[in-house]
Amino acid sequence: MANELDEMTGPVNKEGRDVNVIEKQIPVKVGVGSTIFEIFLWFPLIIPGIIFLFKKIHAKEYLDKLQQKIQHDASQIDNYLEQRVVILTNVAKLLEKAVDLDKSTFKDIAAYRAGVNPNADLNATATQVDNMNAKINVAVEKYPELQAHKEIADAMQQNAYLQREITAAREVYNDTIRQWNSDIMDWPTKKIVAAKNGYTTRIPFSTSKEIKDKAREVLF
Repeated sequence: MANELDEMTGPVNKEGRDVNVIEKQIPVKVGVGSTIFEIFLWFPLIIPGIIFLFKKIHAKEYLDKLQQKIQHDASQIDNYLEQRVVILTNVAKLLEKAVDLDKSTFKDIAAYRAGVNPNADLNATATQVDNMNAKINVAVEKYPELQAHKEIADAMQQNAYLQREITAAREVYNDTIRQWNSDIMDWPTKKIVAAKNGYTTRIPFSTSKEIKDKAREVLF
């Protein structure tokens, strides 16, 4: 029997293929078979039904804790984003003394710190901070002598460090989301509990179209 996927003979898409995160939450559903399964556990003996009842209780506790971990992981991303905004604020103030920095940059920073967009959407918040960072980078690149400014250089180094931490935190967040999406589909116990509680799959982090387009540009 031949290999179902043969990298030597194809078929191959020579144009390549881009991928996107699908912005859709899938509700957990169980059929009549699950109901029959639960009823069957109570007859002719009661003990299997009681055992399964306790398993469902434990499954609910587990999923509750996993939801709290998702919240924690999301909060970690917010923490790093907030620190990054503080760093960018300091850089913007330093640049303002030396160059004519776009005033909209300060408005964006002020709006973020005032809670106009209070962390409701991690993707949107991340994109907003990335845009602020891009404006500041453009200003620094226009004036090479500023790159030697110690305070600016230190701040930009901290900014780069925080960006790496944000990337790592997103990986942790996505891993927890993957665990959730896998566990709520684990039949019978977790899936039945998830269906009865109206749980859905969760959407992992995805970047904006603007960032993807920039990644395709020739940067050097």
